[in-house]
Amino acid sequence: MDFGPWLARQLKKSGMSQADLAQRIGLTRAAVSAWITGRATPRGETINKIAEALGTDLGTIHTRTADTLAGLPVSWYHRPGHADGGREFGNAAAFAFEADVGVLAREATQNSLDERLDETQPVRVRYTLHELTGEALACFRREIRWDDLLPHYEAAAEQDQKVGRMVAAGLRDMYERDRLVLLRIDDYNASGLTGDDYETGRFSAVVRRQLDSQKSMSGAGGSYGLGKATLWATSRLGLVLMNSTLSEPHEGRTERRLIGRLDLPWREVGGKPWAGPAWFGRPDPDANNVDVARSWWADEESVERLHLSRESAEPGTSFLIVGAHDVASLAEGTESEGVEDDDSVHRMHNRLLDALGRNFWAAMTGGGTQRPLLEASVRTLRNGVEVIPETRVDPRVTQPSRTRALQAFLDGTTVERLTESGQVAMATVPLDVPGLAGRGSGGQHRAVVLVTEAEHADGKPNRVTTMRGNRMTVRVGWVPGLAVGTNPFQAVLLAGDAAGDEAPFAAEAEAFLRASEPPEHDKWGQTDELRMLYSPSAYRRIGALVTATNKAVRDLVALPRNKSNGGSERLRRRLAVGGRKKATRVTAGGPPTLEELDARINGDGAWCVTAEVKIPLGGDTWRPTPVAKLDVRSGSRPVLAWSELVAVHNCEVIDGAIRFAPGARNAVFRGTTDVTSHPVRAVFSGLVVELRADKGGQA
Repeated sequence: MDFGPWLARQLKKSGMSQADLAQRIGLTRAAVSAWITGRATPRGETINKIAEALGTDLGTIHTRTADTLAGLPVSWYHRPGHADGGREFGNAAAFAFEADVGVLAREATQNSLDERLDETQPVRVRYTLHELTGEALACFRREIRWDDLLPHYEAAAEQDQKVGRMVAAGLRDMYERDRLVLLRIDDYNASGLTGDDYETGRFSAVVRRQLDSQKSMSGAGGSYGLGKATLWATSRLGLVLMNSTLSEPHEGRTERRLIGRLDLPWREVGGKPWAGPAWFGRPDPDANNVDVARSWWADEESVERLHLSRESAEPGTSFLIVGAHDVASLAEGTESEGVEDDDSVHRMHNRLLDALGRNFWAAMTGGGTQRPLLEASVRTLRNGVEVIPETRVDPRVTQPSRTRALQAFLDGTTVERLTESGQVAMATVPLDVPGLAGRGSGGQHRAVVLVTEAEHADGKPNRVTTMRGNRMTVRVGWVPGLAVGTNPFQAVLLAGDAAGDEAPFAAEAEAFLRASEPPEHDKWGQTDELRMLYSPSAYRRIGALVTATNKAVRDLVALPRNKSNGGSERLRRRLAVGGRKKATRVTAGGPPTLEELDARINGDGAWCVTAEVKIPLGGDTWRPTPVAKLDVRSGSRPVLAWSELVAVHNCEVIDGAIRFAPGARNAVFRGTTDVTSHPVRAVFSGLVVELRADKGGQA
C-alpha cells in the first residue's frame, strides 16, 4: 500500500486526527495532509517520529503490509452464546486423549516432526516445566489480564460437570498454594503458524478450528487434526498461549506472532451467555464484530513477560500450557482433592523424558548419510531459576538394542544370521498394498525386519516395535510361538518410507498404513478411513504383515540345529525334567507338566533355566511352584533356591508360583539358581526341575 493511503488508514483505526499526529511529531497539519494525498513523503527522521506516535516499529511503516493497531490494547474476546440456545460444555476433541504428559509429548512432538522445515537437519524440540510462585506468579497473571478472566473461570468452576470440576481444581491449586505450573514446548526448524488469522492455513488450523490437520503428505504422523487438543487437555485452566516465528512472512513479518486460546464450557457471566472458547489478542477492526481478537506482533519485552521468549529467529512455534498437570503423575504420588504434591514437576520431568525416549528413539537415531530427524530435551525451572538441568534424550541410553538395530540398518552393517554379540540380523517381509477403493493392487511392498539381542534398558524382551516413515513408535507387540531357549531379543519392523529408498511401493504402503491408524496412532488396523479409501477387507493385509513379521523374527532368532558342541551335549545330558509320568491321556483340568527344558551355566556358576509348560484343557487354574534340585545318584536331591524367577510367555510369577493366563495351553518361564544354595559347583552336578502342583495348589 502507498504511504499516504496507509497512513490515513492507521489514523482512522487509532482515532487520531491529522492535527493530533502533526502535534505529536512537531510539524504542521498541512505537512501531514500532503503525505496523505501523495503530494509529499516524510524524511527518514520524520518517519521515526511517526512510528513512535503510532506505537509501531520502522519495519511496519516501510513494508506497510499490516496495520499498526495503535491504540488497540491486547485483550480477551469471548465467543458469545449461540443464538439458538445451543451449549457445549467443553471441547470434545480434548477428551480423545488422557490429560497425560506422556500422551502430550507423543502428540506434540509428532506434530513438530510433521512440520520439519529443512529435511537435512533435525527438528529440535525442547520441553520446559516452569513453576511460578509469589511475585513471579502475580506478574504473569497481570500480563494475561487475569482479572478479566476470573469471572469466567469462577462461572465455569461452579458447574457440576467434568470440565468445571477440572477448572475448580486448577483454581484451588493456584490460590491455596500460590503456585502455577507452566509447560512450554518449543520447536525449531519447523514451519511455524503460517497463514491468515481466519482463512485456511496452519495458523487457523491450530488456533481457530477442530479436525483440520493441514497435513497432506503421506509420511505425516497426524491425520485427524486431534493431536493439538492434547495441549488444552493438559491445562487445568484450558489455556494455551502461542508465539510463532514464521517460515513464510505474514503481513511482512516473521517474528513474535502471538495469540492465546482459552477453552471453557458454556457459562453465564454478567448476565450474558458465552459459548466456550476465547482468544487473547488485539481487536480486529476489519471484523464484523470489533471485539473479535486476532494475532498480534509483540515486542521482545511483552514476550519475555509472558514466558514465551525464543532462543533464536529460527522458524517454529512455542506453546505455553498454563496450569499444566499430569494425571499419571498424580496417580504415582499423593493426591488430595485434585491438588498436586510438591514433587509433581519432578515426576512430570521424568515422565516427559521417558515418553520422548520410548516413542521417538528411532526419530532421534541417525546412521549412514542420514541425520536424526529429531533432537529433544527437557528442563525444569522455578521462578526463572533452573532446578533440573536441561537433559537431552539419548536413544542409545533409553532404547539401546532397538537403536543399535536401526543404526545398523542405516549404516548398512546388518547380517543374515546372528552369530556374535552386538550383531543385527535383517530380513524383509511382504505387505500387499491394496488399490484405492478396492480396485486392483497397489503393489507388493517389502518391509524390513531387524533383530538384535536385548538389553535390560529396553524393557520387556522378545518384542517387535513397528513404525513407518516418521519413525514414531506405533506399536510394541509380543512375538508368539518362540522356541524354548530363545535368547532375549528386540525386533523392529520398518514399513513404508522407513524401509528405505530402495523399498518397492514405499509411498503406497505409507499412505495405506497411515489410513489404518486411529487418532492415538498406536496400532494398525481397521478404521473408517481405511474402509472408505480402500475396501472393508483391506485391514486383513495388515494381519498378513504381522503374521509374516512374527515368522521372520522366529526364523532369525531360532537356535541352529545339529551344530551343538560336545560340551553343550554333555550339559543337556545332565539336565532332567522332574516328576514326568508315563505317557497317559491327559484329562481336562489335570495338572500342568514340564514339556521342555533348556539350561546353561552362567559366569557366576548358577544354573539358568528356560522351561516350557504344557497346560491341559482347564489346567490354567493350577498354581504350580517350580523347584530346582541337584541330580544325585542316591539319597534325596538337595533343593536349590532361585535367585530369579521370571515369566516369559502366557504367565506371571507371584510369590514363587506360576499363574497362567486364562485359556493358555502352554507357558514359558525362566529361572536362575542362587549360587549360595549350591552344595557343590554346578559344573560337577546335574539339575532336575520339578513342578510342585497338586490340588492344594489350585486357585
